[in-house]
Amino acid sequence: MKNKFAFTLAETLVVIGIIGVVAALTLPNLNSSTGEKEKVVKLQKVYSNLQEAFGRAEITYGPYRGWCTGLSGNDCDKRIFERITEFMKVTKVCTVNDACTLFNSGDSFSDGDRASYAAILADGTTIGIYNGGYSILIDLDGVDKGPNADGKDYFYLNITEDEHSRRKILTYGSRYQIKNNYELNKFNSNTYNASELTAWVLVNGNMEYLKTGISGKCPDGKKLQFGVKTSCK
Repeated sequence: MKNKFAFTLAETLVVIGIIGVVAALTLPNLNSSTGEKEKVVKLQKVYSNLQEAFGRAEITYGPYRGWCTGLSGNDCDKRIFERITEFMKVTKVCTVNDACTLFNSGDSFSDGDRASYAAILADGTTIGIYNGGYSILIDLDGVDKGPNADGKDYFYLNITEDEHSRRKILTYGSRYQIKNNYELNKFNSNTYNASELTAWVLVNGNMEYLKTGISGKCPDGKKLQFGVKTSCK
């Protein structure tokens, strides 16, 4: 007869308990990291789709600089909105006072940005035209879901010229901030806004600023900075 060895019930319970503790400690961070990566990829995709739609609209209707000739305010917003979204997969169009035109309502530093026109895309993203046709607002999970705050699910694009002043394109943040190693100082404050955070995500491919708190500093005491320190890892 050979002796057979096995774990006792007590030993098995101890192992299960240890696994449970480790899972409780690691899963929240894993879920958070996965969620942030999904948002980064989704923003990059939305940006790419907007660029493509913008380019196709220019081919169809001519250079952007002439789209609003003779128009102003909401009329200009409408013209730009219609020409860009014509080449995107839109499931719903929202106009001036609809609930889905109010972006950034969860940011304590802002009463929200009201788009003149907005569209809910097939993937659930809401985009809006704002500021006389100059800006594009983005909420990755739709304005009806939280947190509706800068750099979390709310992002901001400008329609402006490239660094060579050749033509109007969709761009993110400010090229001057990126070129001059603009330093991110605070999150969710008047000096640390959706435009700058949009630039950060699209250039660096992460949302590391969420780990810095209001100090803007990583655990090692250094601040995130374009072209210098782009991760807290």
